[in-house]
Amino acid sequence: MDAKIKDVNGTAISYYDEGKGEPLVLLHGFCGSKDYWARVIPDLVKDFRVIAVDLPGHGGSGLPAGDPSIEKMAEVIKGAVDELELEKVSLFGHSLGGYVTLAFAEACEDKLKSFSLVHSTASPDSEEGKKGRDAAAGKIDKEGIESFVDGLVPKLFAPGEKRPEELQMAKEIGYRTSPEGAKAALKAMKQRADRSHVLKRTELPVLIVAGERDQIVPPEKSFAVEGPNIKQVTIKGAGHMSMYEAPEELAEAIRGFMK
Repeated sequence: MDAKIKDVNGTAISYYDEGKGEPLVLLHGFCGSKDYWARVIPDLVKDFRVIAVDLPGHGGSGLPAGDPSIEKMAEVIKGAVDELELEKVSLFGHSLGGYVTLAFAEACEDKLKSFSLVHSTASPDSEEGKKGRDAAAGKIDKEGIESFVDGLVPKLFAPGEKRPEELQMAKEIGYRTSPEGAKAALKAMKQRADRSHVLKRTELPVLIVAGERDQIVPPEKSFAVEGPNIKQVTIKGAGHMSMYEAPEELAEAIRGFMK
């Protein structure tokens, strides 16, 4: 896949744009990139136009000036959607990408046909979680991004599973996150609002995907809000990274939801 770059209000945004048909926009998680979706995209492009975007400060995307926030990330994604001249999209957000998806849905619901949270939640950080964000930023300052990513990535996979190839791939992607980008995302996640009301109010179709063995966002946290328009899918055996742990099942969940 060839990466493309768009200038969104002075910020370079890197993305893949593959396939034809109804547009799906995929957003990755913290210290990830568009390459998180590399095992899912070939399956989805059989039926859809798939646009996988590097979030600001991650992968090949730049970081906007000013104070970081989830809302600012959502504005950048909205700018990318506009630059691509897409009228309406279905937006799928993994983890941090899910927080951005909810902020996008709150601000620009008219640009969405549907949206999805993949191993994510509408809930804000707990006080303990906020302290963890500060500790993570301190670790990046003290030990560097590679050491931080080495500690982070194993927690993303289901406990006890031996996946050396996938672990290494996720680490290599994480190493490409700039320290400034990682710290900006940590600050944005720490300060993010509770967006449960977005799920409660929307009439759009919503897909929520949880990993049965997710240690970061357990299923009960993903499925905290229910509704007639909300489809819930649990991926058996998966942790926080079903795009690596069960790519066929994740692609099938996305395709089933879209159809």
